[in-house]
Amino acid sequence: MRAAGQLVGRVLQELRRMAQPGVTTLEINDAADKMIRDGGAYPTFKNYNGFPYSICASVNEQVVHGFPSQYKLKDGDIFSIDVGATLDGFVGDTATTVPVGEVAHDLLKLIRVAEESLDLAIEKCRAGNHLGDIGFAVQQHAESHGYSIVREYVGHGIGRHMHEDPQIPNYGRPGKGPKIRTGYVFAVEPMINIGSHHTKTLKDGWTVVTVDGKPSAHVEHTIAITEEGPEVLTLVKEAVSADSKIAAA
Repeated sequence: MRAAGQLVGRVLQELRRMAQPGVTTLEINDAADKMIRDGGAYPTFKNYNGFPYSICASVNEQVVHGFPSQYKLKDGDIFSIDVGATLDGFVGDTATTVPVGEVAHDLLKLIRVAEESLDLAIEKCRAGNHLGDIGFAVQQHAESHGYSIVREYVGHGIGRHMHEDPQIPNYGRPGKGPKIRTGYVFAVEPMINIGSHHTKTLKDGWTVVTVDGKPSAHVEHTIAITEEGPEVLTLVKEAVSADSKIAAA
């Protein structure tokens, strides 16, 4: 799982760099497909329950599961990229939301708070804690900044299959839910909105958008629960620092 996690982490780094004004989301999908296959893996999302692409590409009010298309990213967009790869029978899954060009301060803050929420959730991924501790960490931080938590879509266990038990909501009560044990592997993925938490699915049957049309941010890591604490399998060791625009927001 470490190898699968590192592969998708490296792919996501490259896709993040590609996310510039004038680039289509389909071009980014095609680049991801090639990088994953060149790495000896298979794009897990491709044909998963009929999903026709290798990544999920969600722009602005699109929360998750967006279809790559001929849409050209433009200055001021925020772009969520979700990538999965199956390598030697194990799955890695990771996502980030990228600012495209010059982005409004409120959107940069949304991304920053989503990333902070994920970091706080990862700290709760320790043996002896409960699943409710993970969700509460996300919920408390996001809501303290005035954002809402998407309820219909959650994190999940991961291993030889992309979606395994247990489900990991981004909300909850501390000390509640199943106890976390060494050896578990989770995909934790906060999805937070500027407006209401309500979502709907478009006619394509996949793309999830906010009902009020306001922007959403989605971030994700695959995390192994070890005796020493959480190990973030999709965090590339030589990863570049986060975009300074986000850190300063």
